[in-house]
Parts: sequence; C-alpha cells; structure tokens
Amino acid sequence: MRIGLLKENKANEGRVALLPTHVRQLVEDGHSVMVQSGAGMASGYPDAKYVAAGAAIALDRETVFDKCELLVKVKELTAVEYPLLRCNHIVVANLHTANDRPLTDALLSSGCTAISIEECHEFGSTNCTTAGEIAALEAVHHALRPYGGPGRHFANRFGERGLIALVMGIGRTGLGVIRVLSGLGVTVFAYNRDRARREAAQLDYPNVRFEPIRNLHVMLPVADLIFNCTLWQKGSTDHLIRREDLKRLTPTAMLVDVSCDPAGAIETSRPTSWDNPVYEVNGIRHWCVDNIGGAVPVSSSRGYADGTIHQIRAIADLGPIEACRRSQWLARGLTCDGGTLLFAETARVQDRPYTHSTSFLARRAE
Repeated sequence: MRIGLLKENKANEGRVALLPTHVRQLVEDGHSVMVQSGAGMASGYPDAKYVAAGAAIALDRETVFDKCELLVKVKELTAVEYPLLRCNHIVVANLHTANDRPLTDALLSSGCTAISIEECHEFGSTNCTTAGEIAALEAVHHALRPYGGPGRHFANRFGERGLIALVMGIGRTGLGVIRVLSGLGVTVFAYNRDRARREAAQLDYPNVRFEPIRNLHVMLPVADLIFNCTLWQKGSTDHLIRREDLKRLTPTAMLVDVSCDPAGAIETSRPTSWDNPVYEVNGIRHWCVDNIGGAVPVSSSRGYADGTIHQIRAIADLGPIEACRRSQWLARGLTCDGGTLLFAETARVQDRPYTHSTSFLARRAE
C-alpha cells in the first residue's frame, strides 16, 4: 500500500504520527511511504532520517494526497485538506468527528474510509498521561498572582495553606495530573465513581484524598484548581459542573478541562489553543487546550507512534475493512466508508442517519 505521512497543520502541534523506525517497519512489510517535508522536524526527525528509513519526501501535502492511499496524521484534517480527499483514501487520525460537522461533511462527501484512532486504544492512549502532567504544570503556572491566580505557593508554606486542587476522573489522564500535583505538595482531592479504582489509587497516592464523585461540590467553594479528566458523552445535557456552579467558586479559581469536551463534564468548556489558552466565563478562568501533547512532541510522538503502529500495519496489510473485521478495537473507530456514516456518536450529536459498523462489516464480508 502507498502510505502518506502528513505534516500536522494545527497551530502549535509538533507531533508526528510515525517516526523513522516505524517507516522502516512499513517499508520492510512491502509498503511504500511518502513523508510530507518537515513532518517530523519538531519531534527531532528531519527529512533525511525518513529518507534513510526508506521513505520518499514530498514537498507539499497535495503530492501526498495525490500519490498515497493511506493517509496518517495525529490530529484531525483541517479545512485546507478537505478538497484533497478522494474516494480511495483511507484516513487514520484523531478525528473527533462528533463535534466537527464540516469535517464529517468532507469525509462523507469524498467517499473515503476514515478511522478515528482515538477510539482504538485497547490499553488507553499513551498521550493521556502526558496531557495530564502538562496540564497540571500549566495550571500551577496560572495559579501565580501575575496570571490571575490566588497568589499562594503550590505547597503549604509559612503557616499558609498551599493550592487546593480537585481532580475529576482517575484514569490515565487524572493520574497524570495527580502525579505532578502531589509531587509538588498541592493538596489534592480526586473524584471517581468506581470505589475499587479509588482504593487502588489510594495505595499509590496516600496523601491524596479519593472520594465518590457525588462529594465533588462540597469542595468547590475552596478549590483553586479544578481539573476535568473524565470521558463524557458528547452532546449530553448532563454536566458535573454547570454554569450556575461558577458563582460558587472563588474569583481566582481556574477550571482546567484536560478532556476538552465542549459543554461536556464542564458545561462552560470549549476548546482553546496554545496561542490563546485561557478565557473567562462569569469571571472564572477556563484553560481548555485541545492538543496538549503537541507541546512536547519529541516525547509524545514516540509514545503515540509506538501505540498505533500495529494498527497502521494491519490496515496497510489487510485494507481497512478486513483490518476492522479482525480487530474489535479498530472497528470501534471505523467512522465512514463510501459515504456511509458508521460512527454512532457522530450520528447522534449531528442528527444524521448511520449504519452500525457491526452490520456494515458483516455485509461487506458476504
């Protein structure tokens, strides 16, 4: 198969979906790989390293779209790429189509096959922990007085209490937040519905208080930092923190939405960028950068590519439909094929007709 590695064009996104070592694997598998020039530069991999691994270099994205079938990215396609899509393309990236109707329109109208790789991580995304750790550092930074914070040291000092942080969700992302904050001496309260998970985490972090999610609102009036690290059903009208709850927060508090679901667990959340990460609602600061891992591309690209290369190889070897038929995890991310929407969440949020991927794959097998 002809595989194209695209350069990320989202602002301040430095990650790359494949490193030269992964390109070498694909070439040895019998595939050809074309890399858009500069795709790996921010991650420490200039074009020459990809050439040494057996790839060809394309000077622009148009050439990659024209010459390749399987198109691989980290983040979603952007508007400049929509007109380049064709029906024979297979797009594999973190697409997040449910909240992106223009992208969904482009994928469906092109007739391409698309796989939302964010849905396909059997053991969780490797970049989730990184995102939580970076978000924790950014939050502590914004808790400094010059940035609108309460002006407290992060740890207890000189008889004054340090920062108080609430963490909603204790999966990979939440534990990344907790690891950094507890290490700094921040007072942390962590919330989760699963008692067994809370008790297991308590063994690793004895200085953190783990509580049921129903207890969250007790601490809102004294919290300096509130982190959302939960997976939330897109389009839901249910929220853990509602707009009306903002008036219960201290004026210097900050909401940090690492999961970054628009109007998700935090009703007032919307995605932001590294260029302009903070906005206010009712005087309360929100930090909701939607590509946190892109800030440390040298590290996060390695984790991302190592975590997805087996799926890229399967798609290249078998084709997307057969690969999805053999892997329930890949099938979870099958978003569209030939103009047919196959992703239930996108159909629900956008009120579109769709075909369930299981029945679609079964019919294609006949």
